[in-house]
Amino acid sequence: MENSLPYSMKDVHYDNAKFRHRSFFKVITQTLLTSKMKRECVSCSTGKFLGLLMIFGLACLMLTRANTTHYVSDGLAKGLRTNEEHKVVTDVGIRFKKLWRRAPRLPPRLSPDEKVSYSNFTGKPNEPNVEEKWKARQKNVKEAFTHAWSGYKQFAMGFDELMPVSQHGVDGLGGLGATVVDALDTAMIMGLDEVASEAGLWIESHLLERISQKGQVNLFETTIRVLGGLLSAYHLSGGDQGMNTAHKGPKPTIYLDIAKNLADRLLSAFTSSPTAIPFSDVVLRDSSAHPAPDGLSSTSEVSTLQLEFNYLSAISGDPKYSTEGMKVLAHLRTLPKVEGLVPIYISPHSGEFSGENIRLGSRGDSYYEYLIKVWLQLRAIQGGNFTYLYDMYEEAMRGVRHLLVQKSIPNELVFVGELPYGSKGAFSPKMDHLVCFLPGTLALGATKGITKEKAMKDNLLTFEDLENLKLAEDLAKTCFEMYSVTSTGLAPEIAYFHTKEYFEGGLDGGNKSSEYVNDIIIKHADRHNLLRPETVESLFVLYRITQDQKYREWGWQIFESFEKYTKVDSGGYTSLDDVTSLPPQRRDKMETFFLGETLKYLYLLFGDSSVIPLDKFVFNTEAHPFPIKDAI
Repeated sequence: MENSLPYSMKDVHYDNAKFRHRSFFKVITQTLLTSKMKRECVSCSTGKFLGLLMIFGLACLMLTRANTTHYVSDGLAKGLRTNEEHKVVTDVGIRFKKLWRRAPRLPPRLSPDEKVSYSNFTGKPNEPNVEEKWKARQKNVKEAFTHAWSGYKQFAMGFDELMPVSQHGVDGLGGLGATVVDALDTAMIMGLDEVASEAGLWIESHLLERISQKGQVNLFETTIRVLGGLLSAYHLSGGDQGMNTAHKGPKPTIYLDIAKNLADRLLSAFTSSPTAIPFSDVVLRDSSAHPAPDGLSSTSEVSTLQLEFNYLSAISGDPKYSTEGMKVLAHLRTLPKVEGLVPIYISPHSGEFSGENIRLGSRGDSYYEYLIKVWLQLRAIQGGNFTYLYDMYEEAMRGVRHLLVQKSIPNELVFVGELPYGSKGAFSPKMDHLVCFLPGTLALGATKGITKEKAMKDNLLTFEDLENLKLAEDLAKTCFEMYSVTSTGLAPEIAYFHTKEYFEGGLDGGNKSSEYVNDIIIKHADRHNLLRPETVESLFVLYRITQDQKYREWGWQIFESFEKYTKVDSGGYTSLDDVTSLPPQRRDKMETFFLGETLKYLYLLFGDSSVIPLDKFVFNTEAHPFPIKDAI
């Protein structure tokens, strides 16, 4: 054998010989033939007599055994013996077996090399082989990112988004090259130095000029995608004593300077508002801001800016960013809620919620996500009193369990519905794909980023934590089934669930072999897929926390469906119009979050859990990781 063993093959053969079955006759004869026994027997007359007596006794026993065996075989073959004779023979055999009962034997001992061979032969892979499989799958995701970037670079470099089918770019997010900034830290994490260099050099050469010249942008989208991407790139490129990786491209200070310039302009949304609630839109070139046409802001949008502004204050040394961002959450703390749940609109003019529509889908989702994430980001700060964020989160999750969680018919999928007319109105069994962020958030809130095993061992989980973790796993199952129930294996933008009060026939996902084909209802207007990341985000978090391989397997199935139905040969991936039909019609749009979030989470899901650990980093809602103070 090539490898040195902890014991020799001679030892292995010796150990195995001890467990080979040997006949009674062979044991006695081998004992008698030893030189010591022969010398002792020959040396005295008593020994000679006992030896002869033993040999005579053995001969009698062997003859008796042979005769009884003959009788039994004759009786079985010819039927010539009576039942009484057979009973006598059986009794003799039993007495003989009791007289000479073999000791229990252990299985043979295998050498290390034999263990490897046996494991491979039986199809039970050893742990190294399992990890090799996931490394190969991680490589597939890396190749998918390269394919997506190649299409963007060739047809849309500098535009916000790629139209991969028609092969051109489009500006739908203010014209700041959103895909470049959104994809940069994904390339860094994947070790794609060439892509990171291309994106970084474009940012260094063009982004500052774009910021100073462009017009209206949305505060929320620009903060989570562009500002968040710049801040993450700053850390991953070595800023703030960060990961100090050897990526090519600009120095970390370049990203920080551009981030500060952008954030200074975005601050006008806060300073222009008469309340703590910022306006929704900013005009970058003159640093002005105004509300949306209806005068309202989305609750999720105004409460999903704080991770970014807090981290910018931490690395720049200027508290103004954090101060403005945290004013929003402090104000929301004072407003009336329904068991911790909030309406999806809020007025920057009055500072009050508008309407009664409660949901965890669009315009509501990341309010709940940032309550726990901002608390995780700030909880270690000396003198900081941020426990109110955790209290708001816990109250909200109790409200979710009480008011929004139901089970479908007939197979009891757990889902989160909506209250479009408030808690006193009718329940709607509608669940956006966006809600699939919630399993990951629940799991993160339960263990605070460490594994469930460690949290249990250290007695850190409350009963409520365990309830939330169970709900997280149930909802992740539902989110995955929203994929597997369709013909393409890709989820629709919105699903409804069959309940006692609601059902519509003829609106299934198309996969008739799915166990849940009658549980999930997909309306015609909701059948599109935008390459969204929320489900794979939750699979990533749940795998990290539970170490359950099924979340990896589910992620791989989703990735395979993306590869099969959304990949464009010339470069890039496209959204789909209808996930229930084959072949699906293409929508011709590659959202920035496919590179910034979806592929990043899949890559991390299939990789080593020590990369961007959840107890040391917090991901913003666009999957840009920021280090947690005092946790690095």
